[in-house]
Amino acid sequence: MKTKIFIALILIAAKGFSQTDTTVSPLTFSGYIETYYTYDFGKPSNHNRPSFVYAYNRHNEVNLNLGFIKAAYQKENVRANLALMSGTYTNANLAAEPGVLKNILEANAGVKISKKKNLWIDAGLFSSHIGFESAIGKDCWNLTRSILADNSPYFETGAKISYTTDDGKWFISGLLLNGWQRIQRVDGNNIPAFGHQLTYKPNAKITLNSSSFIGNDKPDSVRQMRYFHNFYGIFQLTDKLALTTGFDIGTEQKAKGSSKYNTWYSPVVILKISPNAKNNIAMRAEYYSDVSGVIISTGTPNGFKTWGYSLNYDCLIRDNVMWRIEGRGFSGKDKTFQKNGQPVNNNFFITTAIAISF
Repeated sequence: MKTKIFIALILIAAKGFSQTDTTVSPLTFSGYIETYYTYDFGKPSNHNRPSFVYAYNRHNEVNLNLGFIKAAYQKENVRANLALMSGTYTNANLAAEPGVLKNILEANAGVKISKKKNLWIDAGLFSSHIGFESAIGKDCWNLTRSILADNSPYFETGAKISYTTDDGKWFISGLLLNGWQRIQRVDGNNIPAFGHQLTYKPNAKITLNSSSFIGNDKPDSVRQMRYFHNFYGIFQLTDKLALTTGFDIGTEQKAKGSSKYNTWYSPVVILKISPNAKNNIAMRAEYYSDVSGVIISTGTPNGFKTWGYSLNYDCLIRDNVMWRIEGRGFSGKDKTFQKNGQPVNNNFFITTAIAISF
């Protein structure tokens, strides 16, 4: 009898509340694991995919793109998040960070500063306010990330003030940041960066977003101001058809104090078809131009001018288990890719992944 009572108490505690107690704990735990296999027909001998690819970037090996455990605390006036991670995404995107900082996905806390309005101040390490794609694969329409997503911040560190209107249609945020995808500031850099985010959702079928970054990601002695803007729209055209369009444009001083700038830009269009709740097909077309090599340096006459295209299929095996497969190709103006150790204009690869959330 005592054993049965003990087991029952454990089950009640694990659920967090009993049938007669509807209080929900402010502390929750979650996790995510996404394993993948990529075959690059360029056959890189070191198993590394092109240097501008920062996710799913290992060739011909089964690997972990991203795995994390997260604790989230949410009350009416206080919130906090802490998530620790591992994977090839971590190795590629946080290579410049020291020690254990490489394994932090999120670490932030916030306080609501208005009794009547949804107005918050948060500080710490966050997911980026830029773009419609994140590090978490299951939340993205395509298996792999777009070129513009891989080459703009996935994360940021700093403080922000944010406001959401009572009807939920407008979200406004201003940010003070350590730099362009930085946890620890660059040595010799003593000027913070700034950003904004403005999101408008007129109804459940349309999302429009404008985000920016203004700052310098180099030591003050060689400061080159960078100005960057991201715009995207997400449209639910029908019950089974959705469209995302995005455009990034950035410009950076050629040298400290210069009135001349190097510019890069990237448009992308993604169409998603959902025959039913468990199956999705997504098609993507994109272009990335960085002639001066501000973000993607090639050392070739025309710089990085590349078209991209992809087709992927997703199957929701269980409510928390997704299997995906994608074929994707790049076509550049210059020979910026490798095939069997020789420079070529094109690159094609196939990726498959399984994502489990819990």
